Amino acid sequence: MKIISNNKKAYHDYFILETFEAGIELKGTEIKSIRKGSANLKDCFVRIKDHEAFIENMYIAPYENGNIFNHEPRRIRKLLLHKKEISKLEKKVREDGLTIIPTKLYFNTSKAKLEIALAKGKKLYDKRNDLKEKDAKRDIEKALKRAY
Repeated sequence: MKIISNNKKAYHDYFILETFEAGIELKGTEIKSIRKGSANLKDCFVRIKDHEAFIENMYIAPYENGNIFNHEPRRIRKLLLHKKEISKLEKKVREDGLTIIPTKLYFNTSKAKLEIALAKGKKLYDKRNDLKEKDAKRDIEKALKRAY
């Protein structure tokens, strides 16, 4: 599994409850650009319309060797999920007020896959607590290194 892009901000801003693996409907120049590693998941989100899932605002840089058939960098792309998964996601978003965010873009064998997650937004005090815990762990590890 070769990871192309990680959405670290998602783990900072949301509680991740459940993850799903989805395929992405891509054009030829998009997959070439992703293979070069020029994709970004920052500020993108998943929306469900008419029982189909779409990812919006995902940035894939234009392929530099492309021609007039090059793609738009931030176009809406369809996600490939099973009907049961889509209905489950749609139900959770409507009833529980959760959101669907992408967390990882990677290659599984030769196919580009997107890991999406059901997430609940963190409050400011939750983010502060997480930062305090990370700092404490870092300090403990430093102290243990100095001790040995």
